Amino acid sequence: QPQLVESGGGVVQPGGSLTLSCAASGFTASGFTLDVYTMSWFRQAPGKEREAVSCIRSEDIVTNYADSVKGRFTISRDNAKNTVYLQMNGVKPEDTAVYYCAARWVRCSNYVADMNYWGKGTQVTVSS
Repeated sequence: QPQLVESGGGVVQPGGSLTLSCAASGFTASGFTLDVYTMSWFRQAPGKEREAVSCIRSEDIVTNYADSVKGRFTISRDNAKNTVYLQMNGVKPEDTAVYYCAARWVRCSNYVADMNYWGKGTQVTVSS
């Protein structure tokens, strides 16, 4: 069974940096290798809906970023390590949320309902 496990969350001061990781496993059981899946990061702040942050298709094709994180966050993936990363620089208090990793077959999407697999999330808190 495919699994996604996020790590790297924590408390960071405004303006600081944090790198989130998402380790994928078991995807061959779906009939496809991980590289045919797009990988996304979503986030959900208290009292708000889950929103798309970024998506990456292959190792060197980045599809999109939310306007709120453009220029500050960078998504990357290493298929050899079955890992997706989210480098967060210049964090702001409004970046505080639970960050989720998600996988979708072939195409990126900003819609929660379109994702095939989800991780359980990692908490990021931006506070001085």
